[in-house]
Amino acid sequence: MALRDRLRPWHALLLAVFAVGTAVALLRAESITTRSVLRAVLSALFGLIVFQFTVGSVWSYAVEYHNTGGSWTDVPFVTPFAVACLAGVVVGIRSGSAGLAAWTGFWAFVVVAAVVAVGAWVAAGYRQAEA
Repeated sequence: MALRDRLRPWHALLLAVFAVGTAVALLRAESITTRSVLRAVLSALFGLIVFQFTVGSVWSYAVEYHNTGGSWTDVPFVTPFAVACLAGVVVGIRSGSAGLAAWTGFWAFVVVAAVVAVGAWVAAGYRQAEA
């Protein structure tokens, strides 16, 4: 019962990502051997880390924005998501690579979120100086 109380839906999602990653890697393998299983598990673990970093970062951004009094429909909050989606789609269409599209979308999100944060910080600083 104690372990069950500590498990959260996030853990189930991580387990699902790991299982899907392992299954996809095994389906791509030419034959099922000890080496291909080990490679599939390692590949799934790497994918899990990337997933956790990416989704965790975006979730933290959303929660922190909301916790500071922002609304999830504010333009400064939505802008990084919109730019990331647009950049990911454009790169995905031009390159044909889903991985490159996801990578581009993530970094576009990071850069635009940073620019918006600095812009908000500067604007808030000027408002305080005038008061």
